[in-house]
Amino acid sequence: MTGFLAWVAHSGVVQGVIIGLTFAFLTTVLVLNAVARSETTTVNGWSAIRRAGQPGNGLLVRAALQKALPVVNVFEEAAYWTAITDAAGARLNGTRAYRLHFAANELPPNDAFWSLTATDTGGYLVSGSAGRSSVDSHSGLVTNADGSVDILLQPDQPSSAAQNWLATPPGRFKLMLRAYLPGARIIDGDYQVPPVVEVRS
Repeated sequence: MTGFLAWVAHSGVVQGVIIGLTFAFLTTVLVLNAVARSETTTVNGWSAIRRAGQPGNGLLVRAALQKALPVVNVFEEAAYWTAITDAAGARLNGTRAYRLHFAANELPPNDAFWSLTATDTGGYLVSGSAGRSSVDSHSGLVTNADGSVDILLQPDQPSSAAQNWLATPPGRFKLMLRAYLPGARIIDGDYQVPPVVEVRS
């Protein structure tokens, strides 16, 4: 038995199995990422996967979407959008300031609540970032004279409308917008999240 194991160890079988499994794993990841991209719709820099969690999805689609959005509700229960770039296509960065402008009556329609969160690129909240890492429909956002709402995305607290401020983490970050029990315009695909615009001083 010992001789057989020694032969296997020196024959290249073990190395071949390891290399084969590595290539199989990498190929699986590439295929799942490609399928998830094909299921993703991006408008104004915000990406959404509308078919996530649906029981009619095939095995490959279910696996790909589960990798992209683990433990996610169906879109009709909770709509999710993510953004990693601004309106110009540049990566979101905590060294810059941004504005998310919702026209009057254009906050995400819902029958429960909505929430906007800033995280690191892996989707984790960054401890130690000043201010709150999310704002939502219960944050008491201040409206403009025309009924529109501006959410300020920047590392430092603004001099005015602090309740409309979302503190951004250092370095590259991403935004996640959720609408729970989304309204008909979201489910029908008519609603569009506005772009994230960099504010230049």
